[in-house]
Amino acid sequence: MFEGDFSPFDWGIREIRGPRKRTGCLTRITQVVDRYAPDVLVIQDTSEHGTQRARWITALNTSITVLAKDRDIPAFAYSRDQVRDTFGRHESPNKHRLAELIAKRIPAFERYVPPPRRPWMSEDRRMGLFDAVALGLVFFQSIDRDGHAA
Repeated sequence: MFEGDFSPFDWGIREIRGPRKRTGCLTRITQVVDRYAPDVLVIQDTSEHGTQRARWITALNTSITVLAKDRDIPAFAYSRDQVRDTFGRHESPNKHRLAELIAKRIPAFERYVPPPRRPWMSEDRRMGLFDAVALGLVFFQSIDRDGHAA
């Protein structure tokens, strides 16, 4: 949750496992939306022209978009390529470098940067936090002077 660009006020990592993880994730997201009543929701674009993700994640994002529409909250979706383009001038060749760039801009996230991943290692679960923050920062970069997202 952000109050403005570079102004996070709440964040966390929640891991939900099992065959009903999509439902569990949507329940938790609904609780967060109802608690904070955000002005906008930002998600990853998992459409056919966006970022390719697992089917359950694409279905979850569709459900989040419906949730936003039901609550009259504008939803914005950005692809991995849009994130790379936004941070491209900072030469962020991989997700770890992007996490380091975000932590430099927002010191509250410094302690969450995991060590660099080795080829045999799974991605650290903390990287999801940086994926989410990157999407939020892309949204803030897209806002024009009148406060409208491009």
